[in-house]
Amino acid sequence: MALTTRLTWLQEKRLQNHFGGKQFSLLYKASVHEFCTKNLFEKCCNQGPIIIVIYSENDVTGAYVQHGYQENREVPIILFALQETEILEYKIGSHTPEILFYDRYAPLTVFNRKHRDFKNPSAGFWIYLCEKVVAMSSKVSEELGQPQNCTASFQECEVFRCEDLLDKRKQEGVIKLRRTLLSEMNTYEPNQEMVHQIRILLLGPIGAGKSSFINSVKSVFRGHVTNQALVGSDPTGISTKYRTYSIKDGNGGRCLSFILCDSLGLSEKSGLCVEDIVYILKGHIPDRYQFDSMEPITSRHPNYIHSPSLKDRIHCVAFVFDASSVEQLSPEMVAKIKKIQREVIKCVGDFPDIYSCVPVKLKLEAVHRKLGFVLSDILVVSNYISEWELNPLKDILILSALRKMSWAADDFLEDLSH
Repeated sequence: MALTTRLTWLQEKRLQNHFGGKQFSLLYKASVHEFCTKNLFEKCCNQGPIIIVIYSENDVTGAYVQHGYQENREVPIILFALQETEILEYKIGSHTPEILFYDRYAPLTVFNRKHRDFKNPSAGFWIYLCEKVVAMSSKVSEELGQPQNCTASFQECEVFRCEDLLDKRKQEGVIKLRRTLLSEMNTYEPNQEMVHQIRILLLGPIGAGKSSFINSVKSVFRGHVTNQALVGSDPTGISTKYRTYSIKDGNGGRCLSFILCDSLGLSEKSGLCVEDIVYILKGHIPDRYQFDSMEPITSRHPNYIHSPSLKDRIHCVAFVFDASSVEQLSPEMVAKIKKIQREVIKCVGDFPDIYSCVPVKLKLEAVHRKLGFVLSDILVVSNYISEWELNPLKDILILSALRKMSWAADDFLEDLSH
């Protein structure tokens, strides 16, 4: 699901610079993923260094976990408070990050609901996520410039993955590679005798990031972050129509040689009908068709395309998954995806890459184990969701994925020509 940080641009930059020149990727947002410690740790485990940000009415406080969260592993933790002109911090030494959190069912909770009394001598900083309360010991309050015996309710909790910025030499290499890939995709042309633009269909569970990927591709070519395709955190999905998006060169506004096609997300009981997928692949479904999760399109629909040409068909299919939740796919969803794979192979004759959000080898292996795709057919992208500016490294991942899709479409067209 698309996540947007509550930090202002200036607040984010100050935190990034304070902790050594980092870039942030939003992993967890309590108002979206629920105020639940279990959900927080599931989203943030094995993600490398993380920063936890707590938003109270008048304060922004939190903790920087320097080596990331791994179960039962002690790591250095730095508490901080974001002031108007400075960032105050207090090092609490090495602890497991769980010491900062107490959940409703924690057996050793020392929370007196009646008197709202908190005691946490080990860390001096206590986040009671279910109750939306943060508390500090007198020592921590003093170091962070907060009121003594500070106990306050908060409205939001966010957790970011913190990544080191590239040094100058590496950054120059990344920029050069980005320029090469961008030029290659700007000048890409499919088999002109057959089609002038390839159509790439994005399929995946509700909230996997299909619309976000479309926005990310558009952002790369426009030269700034854009959000034309609707994204959001509705559990039933935001995309309800079949939409085709032409990609334009940001310099002259020229339409490039590929079209990205968005669709209703998949779910166990509702979502996109498998029958509709077959109609999309064969080119029968028009742009802006309103999906009905209970009933697929028929030839009686007023906008049904009765005699689609090759340019109306799908030439490549890309499955999109959220890498942080692929291991939690239900057996019903896995069965549905595998059924769709079989239908795609029947209609297209080739199956494409899976795209995920987090470049972690363990996640790629999880996709391989869960869904059976070979590792060479799994690429990694990181969508533009909460960023203010473009990032050359993200662009490389997005462009590389797009290039692989174009190769798959070329293979499909070549097979048809023989």
